[in-house]
Amino acid sequence: MSWIGRDDALEALGVKPQTLYAYVSRGLIASRPDENDPRASVYSAVDITGLVKRRRSGRGRQAIASAAISWGDPVMETAITTVRDGKLIYRGKDAVRLAADATLEEAAALLWQASAPSPSRSATGNEAQGDTGKARLLAYLADRAAHDPPSFGRGSAALSEDGAQLLAGVCSAVTGTGGRGFFHQRLGRHWDLTPGGTDLLRRALVLVADHELNPSTFAARVAASTGAPLAACALAGSATLTGPLHGEANARALAYLKRAMEDGPQAALASLAARGERVPAVGHTLYPAGDPRAAALIRWMKPAPALKRAIKAAEAASGHAANVDMALAALSVQLSLPEDAPFLIFASGRMAGWIAHAIEQQASGRLIRPRANYTGR
Repeated sequence: MSWIGRDDALEALGVKPQTLYAYVSRGLIASRPDENDPRASVYSAVDITGLVKRRRSGRGRQAIASAAISWGDPVMETAITTVRDGKLIYRGKDAVRLAADATLEEAAALLWQASAPSPSRSATGNEAQGDTGKARLLAYLADRAAHDPPSFGRGSAALSEDGAQLLAGVCSAVTGTGGRGFFHQRLGRHWDLTPGGTDLLRRALVLVADHELNPSTFAARVAASTGAPLAACALAGSATLTGPLHGEANARALAYLKRAMEDGPQAALASLAARGERVPAVGHTLYPAGDPRAAALIRWMKPAPALKRAIKAAEAASGHAANVDMALAALSVQLSLPEDAPFLIFASGRMAGWIAHAIEQQASGRLIRPRANYTGR
């Protein structure tokens, strides 16, 4: 097979780097590490030639739009996050390396391009109504959305300040208490974690802070494009995250892991098969070689033997590596966290990304308004 470098591939295709990486992640173009530079990749010349020919054969606007709506070509530009060569990148920085030392507030400052890390602060939010952290989170955002000023016409600096207050308020809502400290410290105290467990929580929050144009982030950007309050944008993202095919995927992973720990992995897998369910939280379209967030978090937590066997069994049965939903579920088992912990960690961390995308969308001054393909009479 003939291989060419990135610059030659981009020239042949006439696309931006993000589009090339999307082609690779979708299996349209094969790639491998460059033998002369392990940090770079080379791309299949045959695949590129075939793709160019198919594009020249012509696809109608309708077909292009239909293909782009689900794991399709990039549909908008962003300078916040991308997936490149199997790595998650925040503003040019490897998210896994960032998570080794950074707090969520520092990751947020990077994503928002704030002048300094967002300071830890006390914030209201503990008055939000609800019996669970999830209920209080949604209630808090809904109340803020109903009373906060629109984001329309406001500068990035003012929105970043609002974002810092919103992030601290979300922590108060999730924990049901006020107080000071970084997000992971306050959440660690709420769950009575050891220093080691609290540090794992910090790493997890940074790892899930953003992930390109996922469903919840797109929902947040749509809200931001209308000039809605920042809290409304975060509420749109949170509401989308509650779906079982997005943020709640880790709930199914948690159920599997607990069953596997009690009855053994094979019994848990057989139970899934008997119900006609797939192995949860394995594989990821953007990471053919495995989700680096999951690999890092599982490595850092050093799972107990039974938990490690359960993860390995799921990977072996499915033929795919664990993704970040499995890792969050495993973290919850390892630290004996409550049932809604995976969702709360995901939503809390992703709050930084939703705010970043809302700020970027507002700065663009563009309304997101696609057209529909009418199929009725």
